[in-house]
Amino acid sequence: MAIKFQYNKTSLNELNKQLKIRKNALPTIKSKESALRSEVMRAKDSALAYRRELDELKAQYDYMVQLWGEFDCDLIRIVDVELSSQKIAGVRIPILDKIIYDEKPYDLFSAPVWYAEGIRLLKSMSKLGIEFEVYNRKMELLDYARRKTTQKVNLYEKVQIPGYEDAIRKIKRFMEDEENLSKSAQKIVKTRQAQAEAMEGSNA
Repeated sequence: MAIKFQYNKTSLNELNKQLKIRKNALPTIKSKESALRSEVMRAKDSALAYRRELDELKAQYDYMVQLWGEFDCDLIRIVDVELSSQKIAGVRIPILDKIIYDEKPYDLFSAPVWYAEGIRLLKSMSKLGIEFEVYNRKMELLDYARRKTTQKVNLYEKVQIPGYEDAIRKIKRFMEDEENLSKSAQKIVKTRQAQAEAMEGSNA
């Protein structure tokens, strides 16, 4: 990124101001990046843990697969999933609050004895499945924010800060050269004035 500037004191002051803003902001942005990186790993670990639990429950489900033909699928269904949100390192992420089920009563005496276990299993599987999706979404949101923050860190560290520093050096060098030229010119003018005055004095 090319820094636009002019070779004058106003431009130098503005560049110094912009450089200071970025240098002051960099530690905060780096801290946010580190926090987001940790949260991404935490969300990923949680999602994997839910996935493992779900796979274990699915094994139980598969074990009972021959019995599911007798199961009345209308006995339980998900009515609603209640979500809230919270901010982590400035990122709004979803939190699972509640799963609302609609459970129909059944005759405990005429229904197969495993119905209660079947309902419990289906509730556990649906909860773990939804938790897995919520943590996956949480991980995606946090990782997106982390990537954007990393880009900003790199932009500041590798492009903007060096760019501003280089522009400031160029302006300072130009102003120093200009000052030296001005001093040299003044010296030449004074020398010539002195020579002219000396010549006038000798002619008088």
